[in-house]
Amino acid sequence: MKTADGFAQTYNAQAAVEIESRLVVSAAVTDAPNDKEQLVPTLGCVSPVVKSIGAVLVDSGFYSEAAVAAAEQSREGAPAPKIYAATGRQPHGRTIAQLEARTDPPAPGADASAKQIMAHRLATQAGRKLYAQRKQTIEPVFGIIKAAMGFRRFSLRGLSKVRLEWTLVTLAYNLKHLFHMRTRLAAA
Repeated sequence: MKTADGFAQTYNAQAAVEIESRLVVSAAVTDAPNDKEQLVPTLGCVSPVVKSIGAVLVDSGFYSEAAVAAAEQSREGAPAPKIYAATGRQPHGRTIAQLEARTDPPAPGADASAKQIMAHRLATQAGRKLYAQRKQTIEPVFGIIKAAMGFRRFSLRGLSKVRLEWTLVTLAYNLKHLFHMRTRLAAA
């Protein structure tokens, strides 16, 4: 990838996490520097055990009109997933207006752009509630992988080897998480 210092051998790791269980259901690695074209390939890596995908919550880095249109196509008889993607970066902290209860904004008109439709989808009460789960679903997974498991950089070189290494890291995360889930269930 091109960096400020020239070119470096770096990789962009992706993961998709199921909301209820917090298990990684898709792991992918690319050498592309941003996520704009990674939505469809990441969804394509979702385990075949997952029969259908209802909603996909992604940050603004994944948003592009083409990616959302392609991702919202039905897959092999399964219903099409509905993408909830931020269309731009939001500042940290929340304003009073964001905290106040408010009614849903009016639906965009027939001539609305895909970006306006997506912004409306996230501005509704249902959209805000669903999208709020993204930060408590995927962010802790990457935090645990980095902080608790100590994985901060790939040890191998070459895209195929790095993909294998990322698969092993996410598998280790899933096994660790399943162990803790089992321990909590046994204690209950």
